[in-house]
Amino acid sequence: MDSMTSATALWGAVVVSGLYHGVNPGMGWPLAVSAALMDRSRRSLWRALGALALGHLLAMAAILFPFGALLFLADWQRAIQIGAACLVIALGLYLLVNRRHPRFLSRVPPSRLALWSFLAAMAHGAGLMLVPIYLGICQTVDTDAGHAAASTLMTDNVSVAALVALAHTGAMTLAGGVFAFVVYRWVGLKALSRSWFNLDVVWAVSLVLVGGLSLATV
Repeated sequence: MDSMTSATALWGAVVVSGLYHGVNPGMGWPLAVSAALMDRSRRSLWRALGALALGHLLAMAAILFPFGALLFLADWQRAIQIGAACLVIALGLYLLVNRRHPRFLSRVPPSRLALWSFLAAMAHGAGLMLVPIYLGICQTVDTDAGHAAASTLMTDNVSVAALVALAHTGAMTLAGGVFAFVVYRWVGLKALSRSWFNLDVVWAVSLVLVGGLSLATV
C-alpha cells in the first residue's frame, strides 16, 4: 500500500509539474498566441502549441533517457539519485543568481518553435526538474533490481522515462493551451503585457526545493 501511495504521489507530481511548466510564459505559450494573432487564424495557435509540445517532449526525453540507461547499475542507484538532486539544486541556485534569459533563444527564428521549445526547456532545467521524480517512480516499479537482467532493467526504465515525458508534456500542453486560447480569444497580447507575470524566481526556488526533497528522501 505504501508503495502504491508513493507511486501515485510521484505520478501526480509529474502531472503537476507539467501544469506548472505550461502556465509559465517562459515555456512559450505567448509565442503561440503571437503566431495566431499575426496569421489571424486559430489553426496557427494549435500548430504553434503542437510545435512547442514536440520540442518540450524531446527535451524531456533527452534528459530522462540517459538516467534511465544508467539505472541498470543497481549498486550505484543511490549515488545517481544524490548526484541528480545536487544537479537540480545547483541549477536552481545558478538561476537565482543569474536572472538573464539565454541570449541564444532570441536568435531562433519564430518559424522553428519546436527547436525554440527544446532549447528553452533545456536552458531552464525543465527536464532536470523531472529527474528526481522519475528516479523515485523507478524505485516503485523495480521489484528485484539486484537479480534482474541489465537489459530488462534498462528497457523498463526507458519505458517509464517515455511515460513520464509524455504525461508531463501532455499536462504542460493542456495548461499552456488554455492560457494561450484565453489570451488569444479574449485578452490579447497588449493587455497581457500590462499585467505580465514573471515566474523566474519561483522557477529557480522550485528547482532547489525539488532537489532538496529528493536528497531528503534518498
